[in-house]
Amino acid sequence: MGTGKRSRLTMFTAAAIAAFFLAAGGAAAKKAADPAGLRGAAFSDPKQQAVMPPGWAAKPVVHEDWATDADVTVVMDQDIYHTMVWLIQNYAAKNGLKIVAREGTCGIAAGMLARKAIDMGGFCCPASKDDRFPGIRYHTLGIVGKAFFVHPDNPIDTLSTSDLRDIYRGRLRRWSDLKTKNQKPGPDRTIKAIGRLHCAERPGHWRLLLDKQEHFSPRMFEVGSIPDMISRVSSAPSAIGWEVLSMVDRYKDRGRVKVLSLDGYRPNDPEALATLRYPFYRTYTITTWEGKGTSNKNAQALADYLIKAVESLSTERYGFVPASRLRKAGWKFYGNELVGEPK
Repeated sequence: MGTGKRSRLTMFTAAAIAAFFLAAGGAAAKKAADPAGLRGAAFSDPKQQAVMPPGWAAKPVVHEDWATDADVTVVMDQDIYHTMVWLIQNYAAKNGLKIVAREGTCGIAAGMLARKAIDMGGFCCPASKDDRFPGIRYHTLGIVGKAFFVHPDNPIDTLSTSDLRDIYRGRLRRWSDLKTKNQKPGPDRTIKAIGRLHCAERPGHWRLLLDKQEHFSPRMFEVGSIPDMISRVSSAPSAIGWEVLSMVDRYKDRGRVKVLSLDGYRPNDPEALATLRYPFYRTYTITTWEGKGTSNKNAQALADYLIKAVESLSTERYGFVPASRLRKAGWKFYGNELVGEPK
């Protein structure tokens, strides 16, 4: 019996040691991918709340002239809008509802929620503190991989995450300086890094690459729109840029680009995204209101429908991973809102 106890103790100790080194190995891998600690926060504290003017909370939601007779009004950032609008239209037709959905930006959606002019907002970024208006509830539909791409003639097919950060920091200046194994050498050209630093006040999105604007090289060329990003990279043999796959496809008339692998993983690999082996993504989130004068049962029903409907979205096409899969992979949720990455 004493031998059995020692045996079980030995097994427990061995398992504990293995778990310790496994955790340490994961931390070391994360540190190796971002040794300078340049990656920003992925999410904000869901318990924080924006401070609104006196009397604001008592105001009802009132639709503006463009949608006075609508059952539900929706304004979404362009990413999530073009991914979800057909689902919204199908739902409206099936249920005999007039749902007026408009394309905008995260800032426009937040502004219209602040004015209490719409029933639902849609964001491609996690909420900041200033987006957390009293009575608003966030519902995460899923994450979508952010693709990095180059001109089709560039022989480079893959980058390491550390090299990618060095490119955008201005530390890697020529494609020929890359030392990635098992691929053709890069062309002897100066790298033209192109970025789009949208939604600067929100966590996540480009902040997962470099947290602050001042971390990016002063030589980076910044664009203000998605079509411009596609056009610039497709026309410059030395360029590199980023965007989600659905927008690469939507604006393919602006030019062809070649999507890269990072550390051997593709931006439409659901397992790599769910486990953060592919660490760059956007967060697709919608909102509903709670409370007298703001709650809309049709908007809540639409939110419930979208959470389930996105399960059928093609990961290969969109690089999309639904909330249900993220929950199984250990991502942290606060109600329906995604608020933390897995350990």
